[in-house]
Order: sequence, then structure tokens, then C-alpha cells
Amino acid sequence: MRFDLISVFPEFFDVLKLSLVGKAREHGLLDIHAHNLRDWTTDPHRTVDDTPAGGGAGMVMRPDIWGKAIDTALRAGSGRQVLAIPTPSGTPLTQRACEDLSHADQVIVACGRYEGIDARVAQHYAGQAEVFEFSLGDYVLNGGEIAAVALVEAVGRLIPGVVGNAQSLVEESFSEAGLLEYPVYTRPEEWRGLTIPSVLTSGDHGAARRWRRDRALDRTVERRPEMIAALDAATLDKKDRRYLASLGYLVPKSAPHPERAEVRPASASDVPALVALAARTFPDACPPAMSPASIAAFINEHLSERAFAEYLADPHWVTTVLISGGRPAGYTLALLPEGNGVAGAEDGAPDGVVERDGPLVELSKVYVDRAYRGTGATAWLMDATLARLDEATSDYPRPVVWLGTNAGNRRAQHAYRKAGFEKVTTREFLVGEERNSDVVMARPLRVA
Repeated sequence: MRFDLISVFPEFFDVLKLSLVGKAREHGLLDIHAHNLRDWTTDPHRTVDDTPAGGGAGMVMRPDIWGKAIDTALRAGSGRQVLAIPTPSGTPLTQRACEDLSHADQVIVACGRYEGIDARVAQHYAGQAEVFEFSLGDYVLNGGEIAAVALVEAVGRLIPGVVGNAQSLVEESFSEAGLLEYPVYTRPEEWRGLTIPSVLTSGDHGAARRWRRDRALDRTVERRPEMIAALDAATLDKKDRRYLASLGYLVPKSAPHPERAEVRPASASDVPALVALAARTFPDACPPAMSPASIAAFINEHLSERAFAEYLADPHWVTTVLISGGRPAGYTLALLPEGNGVAGAEDGAPDGVVERDGPLVELSKVYVDRAYRGTGATAWLMDATLARLDEATSDYPRPVVWLGTNAGNRRAQHAYRKAGFEKVTTREFLVGEERNSDVVMARPLRVA
């Protein structure tokens, strides 16, 4: 691969004789040529700039000088040719752009100075080569040389053979994984009171890989959340998705990328979407033989817009909503009793069956939209709900929360057991005009 670097300070590029790039040049993997722009001038002062048209501060680099230099460089190359122009107003240089450039045959880097290069240069050569105006970041340098070196390093190391261990290209920041790199460690194991995380010295390579993956997710969420939102969902396994849920991102089924999510108390503005969500999800909790008429009657009485408005207006009802991608994806309804009493006595509360020293709270509804099941959303929503109920009953040493779920709904029972609930009894629950056999489960709100 050939690089032609054109600058008024070509000696700046002597640094490219060092390290991996220098070795790659020696081995013929990279062909780098530094040119002095002033070699194409004809006046005694070797002038490359002039005053800006229309007035203004500084000087602008002349297109006629640049044209002769670029023409010479283009004649020396062939195949796919790219003219790269560093400029603060260019497209940010990304790993994806570098990967694309690594497939070019020749990259010419025109290093501007002063107020930049006459805009006609980029305009003219767009018809002869690919023109790539790029920026290293939202700041201004004195010239394009540092950006040129960065481009050669970032693109050159992607050429096969330049980096000895190709696997390191996969694991590093901005790689195909789309994440920042995890923290790295080496000997000594203890340094100035700081130790290497024990998982890395345990000999359990699977655990070490998982730890590194989780730390990469941590770093990316903290430092570059826009990268999380751009992750290809197809590259995320089940553990990735559950860990992302703990960091505030969900990956619903068939979604191309993770979604930013939050769990919060429901508000009046959520009611229309909550009603629609309840209508979609409640039938999934009912036994297959239950009639649509009974399901519709229950929804109309307990999950209508009027019902949700009443829940939100009553301080004894605790309504919590999971928002993902800007819309409700799950919700819970819980009923707090008066003082040290029992909530849901008429619904089969297991008072006297469970040991408690505080109120018996009813967790009446826990529903998550189908696309979000298995993503970690249910556990997140449950944890947030239990935390709210714990806070609401903090005056008591051992409050307990209970719920009822259809006896045939193994999926729900499994989820509740994972959340710390245990079966304590059974009940008959009326849905419309039909009796429903439920398992009653309970757990202390505070688990030691």
C-alpha cells in the first residue's frame, strides 16, 4: 500500500520510520513517501499561500501549487486512489473509515497549514480520485501533519502482516466488536497497593473472557454511549444482553441495536400507552382455555384508562413503568395496605401463612412486552419495584410482598423464583366469569 504525504514540513514524517510502521516499510508492506510542497513552486521565495478571497484573517494555501503536487502523486500510483485532506471541518476519522481506507491502493494526504487549502482542490479532484476530508476531533491543530501520521498508523496497522497478532485487532477499542477495549494488566500482581483482578489470575479462561467483555461494556456505556446505541444486536449473546440491562440498555427481539431504557414511577402521560401495553400482555398470563370474553371483561374493569388513572391517583397503589426506546415496555402494579395491615385480602392474600413483622404488600401485576422477555427487562423491573416497596415500608422490620400467578404459567413462576419468591399456597382467582387456579408466592421485601 502506498502513502504519499505532502507537506511544507516533510521531515515531520520521520517518525514513521519507527516501530511497527517502520518495520512494515522495511518488509515492503507499506510504501511511504514524504514530499515537500515547496518543490512545486517557481518563485524565489517558494510561496505556497496567499491572502483569502473576500478578506479575513490568515493565509490560504494556493490551489495551483497543490494541483501540481497532487498530479505528480497520482501519476506515481494506480488502482483505488484516495486524496485525504485533514481539516477541522471534515468527517470524524473512525475505525470503520480506516478499515475502508485499508483496501485502497494509494492514499495521498494533503497536509494544509494556515487557514487551510483552497476549497477548489477538493472540488477538482473529486472527479479523479476519492476525496476524504477528515478530522481527528473537535479541536484545531497548527497543520495536518499530526492527522496524517495518525491516519497512516491507523490504516497501516490494518494491512495484513503489519501487526503480528491479528487477534489483537479484533479485541482492541473500535474493533469489529464495536466496544472500547477492556482494562489490561501484567506483572507484578501487586503494585503500590493495587492488585490485578483475581479473575485474571484464577486460571479460569472462560471467566476471564466474560470479565473482559463486561468491562468493555462498562467502559463503553460510561465513556461512549453512542457506540452502545450503534452496536449490532446480532453480535450480542444472552449474557451480553442481560449485562447491558444492568447498565440501562435493552435489546428487544428483532431490534438492530440496543435501546436506552429506564425504570421509573408511572405518570399520567404514560396512561394511554400503559393501557395498550396491558391489553397486549394480560392475555399471555391467562390459561389457553380462557375465553376472550372473560379476558376482555377483566381488562375493561382493571386495566382500562379509568382504572390506571385511579391507580395513579391513589397513594396506596405503586405503579412502576419500564421505558425502552421512548415507550413503555413493561409495568408493575403493587398495593400497599394501611399501616401494618394486609393488601389484597379479598384476592387471597396468604395472611397467617407467611411470617412477617410489617405490612403484607400485594404485587398485583408484573408484565413485560413480548419483545423484551428474556432481555433482562423483567429482572430489572422487578428489582426496581421491590426497591420502591421496600422504601415505602421502611418503618417496619420485616414487611412481605406476595403475588398470585396462574398455576400453568411455568415461565412466570420461574421468573418469580429467580426474584426470591417461594410458593406458599394456592387460590382461586376470578377472571371475568371464569375461575382461575393460581399459585400464591411470597418473599420478604428485605433479604439478608
